[in-house]
Amino acid sequence: MPQDTQALNQARNLFGDQQELWLFGYGSLIFKVDFPYIERRPATIYNWTRKFWQGSHDHRGTPQSPGRVATLVEQPGAVCLGMAYRVTPAVFDHLDHREKNGYLRFTTELHFSADPTTDTVKSGAPVQGLVYIASADNAAFLGPTSELEIARHVAASEGPSGPNDEYVLHLADALRELGADDPHVYAIADYLRNDFS
Repeated sequence: MPQDTQALNQARNLFGDQQELWLFGYGSLIFKVDFPYIERRPATIYNWTRKFWQGSHDHRGTPQSPGRVATLVEQPGAVCLGMAYRVTPAVFDHLDHREKNGYLRFTTELHFSADPTTDTVKSGAPVQGLVYIASADNAAFLGPTSELEIARHVAASEGPSGPNDEYVLHLADALRELGADDPHVYAIADYLRNDFS
């Protein structure tokens, strides 16, 4: 798969005739919301886990020295907590550009906690949504290594959107606020905060 996935995403009509749909964010979409949305709610997807296995040539690194950013990897029994946004299809022009470095849109089932203050989703009922995933067959995929090696890589990386460590630390803080259980992200953030000691 090519590194720049904008054309592939624009050719994938996953919206049908929907005027509104849900988008699941599990990485920078949790803490850097630069798109309009109608509503946002914490949500969970199952059998996927968040990993810093994707290269970033355009935001948190450069083509010569890519940083590392989050993607999702299939793992039976895993639970991934993130943030869901109810949006219109118009936001995907911007998001396809933002997520162009190896990410494709996929459909996924989102699960919300019961929330009596909203009537857009029945309490506990799953809904279909979209998620951007950079799979192992994309040209920017860096793959697995230890959390310590990922932290060392991240500490040495920077791109047009800023230092790579900023991404990890913002994500770790956002996940802690959500009450997410994510040992992978927290371990990398702890190494970065403690200068690898």
